[in-house]
Amino acid sequence: MPAHDLASTAPADVVRRQYLASATGDLQMWRTAVADDVEWIEAAGFPLAGTYRTPDGVIKGVFEQLAAAWDGWVTHDDTYVVDGERVVVLGRYSATNRATGKSMSVRVAHCFIVRGGRIVRFEQIVDSAGVHAAMTP
Repeated sequence: MPAHDLASTAPADVVRRQYLASATGDLQMWRTAVADDVEWIEAAGFPLAGTYRTPDGVIKGVFEQLAAAWDGWVTHDDTYVVDGERVVVLGRYSATNRATGKSMSVRVAHCFIVRGGRIVRFEQIVDSAGVHAAMTP
């Protein structure tokens, strides 16, 4: 991401910054992309299904759990569709489950709402069957 985009408050740039921070493990940068009262929804059927609030809630409830259960978790943000404050990202997850050693690559859609240069809401849509297949011995 070009340096000038790191300060941009355009919704797509904020979402890209969130992905970059997540991929590099830069939680300080990630925190600058999300609101203090962020609502983070992991899809029903996904192992971490539920709604998480606050950056600390997302880090503890989602990021730390993924890191504990999966090796090489990567979110590939392939396509961005922007409509004002709404950003939909089509992509995929890839990782290897630590318990089974099975790899997965599943399609996802992430729906963001960005206001005032921060992500206020995230909703995950995911092929949870592929995730569960990698988790099943």
